[in-house]
Amino acid sequence: MFFKSNFSYSNSSTSYSDLLLEIDSGNIQSIYFFPRKREVDVLYKNGKKEKVPILYNDQLILEKASENNVDLTINNSRKESSAANSFASVGLFLIFVIAIVLILRSTSKFASRALGFGKNKAKFVTIDDVDTRFDDVAGVPEAAEELKEVITFLNQPKKFLDLGAKVPKGVLLIGPPGTGKTLLAKAIAGESGVPFLSIAASEFVELFVGVGASRVRDLFEKAKEKSPCIIFIDEIDSIGRQRGSGIGGGNDEREQTLNQLLTELDGFADNSGIIVIAATNRPDILDSALLRPGRFDRKIEVMLPDLEGRKKILSVHSLSKPLSKNVDLAYWATRTVGFSGADLANLMNESAIHCAREESNSICDNHIESALDKVTLGLRTSVICSPNMKKIIAYNEVGRAIVSAVKNGIDSVDKITILPRSGYIGGYTKINPDEDTVSSGLISKKLLLSKIEIALAGRAAETIVFGKNEITQCSINDISYATNIVREMVTKYGFSVIGPVSLESNNDILIGDGFLRNKSIIADNTYSKIDNEIINITKISLQNSINLILKNRILLEKLVEILLNKETIENKTFKKITFDLLKV
Repeated sequence: MFFKSNFSYSNSSTSYSDLLLEIDSGNIQSIYFFPRKREVDVLYKNGKKEKVPILYNDQLILEKASENNVDLTINNSRKESSAANSFASVGLFLIFVIAIVLILRSTSKFASRALGFGKNKAKFVTIDDVDTRFDDVAGVPEAAEELKEVITFLNQPKKFLDLGAKVPKGVLLIGPPGTGKTLLAKAIAGESGVPFLSIAASEFVELFVGVGASRVRDLFEKAKEKSPCIIFIDEIDSIGRQRGSGIGGGNDEREQTLNQLLTELDGFADNSGIIVIAATNRPDILDSALLRPGRFDRKIEVMLPDLEGRKKILSVHSLSKPLSKNVDLAYWATRTVGFSGADLANLMNESAIHCAREESNSICDNHIESALDKVTLGLRTSVICSPNMKKIIAYNEVGRAIVSAVKNGIDSVDKITILPRSGYIGGYTKINPDEDTVSSGLISKKLLLSKIEIALAGRAAETIVFGKNEITQCSINDISYATNIVREMVTKYGFSVIGPVSLESNNDILIGDGFLRNKSIIADNTYSKIDNEIINITKISLQNSINLILKNRILLEKLVEILLNKETIENKTFKKITFDLLKV
């Protein structure tokens, strides 16, 4: 039987031999025998209880207890041992099961990641997720109107299908960085009312071959499930550049991804109800198969904003800012020719930062002026120039300003300063770009020659005032800039006596075509003519600048005197002084 005593015992003072004598004397009432423990629990007739050690599996105790009629109880510990062993076995089994489960879970996660490696990473966007609307996009009205029509294609396809028109499969947004291509895509997501999938082209390409193509297939499968649907691919030039010009020919991962994209855009499988919108600022490197009708049917140019567009953009980015009543955004729109939408947003943000730095309650003209200087000229530096160095810098900057005023008008000079800025040796003359040139992108020979003369005007002023032997390297950046323009005039635009011939050297090593094309196609004699023409145009331009400054030597000295005293001459001051003294 199974028995467990539940009473306490005193410390043993009886030896094994004494226990045998006590049994024979009849002083013991009962004995509890634990064979495996090598001890017995003894209960005396006088009520005393104690534990007495015995030999392992002692038979003598059993005989003595039986001879003297002592109540003997044997505790069968085999059941306890069996229960303990069973519990240990069950515990080990549970530990084994838990370990197996944990291993399977980690393996399944790895497997799911491996199996999901070819899944696309497109972000699903709904109308509620995007706050941007077309009203928030300013400065690009033509592009916005074109994209509004894309939404009409999706919402009212029957209107076009009844007339036999096909819904465009792709729209390509082309334009310089910061002009609002991604912002327009957000506006489409906010206005369309249909599912919108957004992904960057770089997310298609991985190290492992076939992953990009798999992600393209998965993207279009997901889009078909949600049709009608819009897919937006940002920076598509990451995978869409011309095939056959990279290492590995047509077998590399990027080209396989492009091939799959071409198939999905216009292949045997029908993808009606899906419009792909892509954005890039490098359309010149895209593959011709990607640009053909049937894939990207529409190409929308998102160009730099004009004067009215810049005013609207400044208004949009000023809505959430405490603008002073005295600030005229139309005036600042004239001061920011060539700025993109992102540049204008940054300008207003920097203005707010300057305002907060001065603990002012509203953004004033001086805050915008400081922000404009920081954005266009860079940070002020703590470099302190000597009086002689300041004088050299002043003549350089004023010389450029005078030649610009003669060539492009007094309004072209925005600011002259000798305060040191990062990236410039000492000072800077800020010249407003021509509005027509920025908007049209066309550059005339006359304009390029004026740019060269303005760039070399600093060296011309130094030559007049200090002499040929005392000129400095202060004009190093301007000389490099002028040389690059002259080289393009001669070799690219045909603006020289050599004639209208493209003489650009092509020394690139192309591996994808199967051979190296590093041999120049220009003869050595032609190279000599190019160098002579560059030198000739540069020298003539420098002499023209010297002649213009000599005509306006009085104006030069007056402006330098003011610049050395005030360190900066604003546009209004420059116009007031120059109006009467400038000689063309």
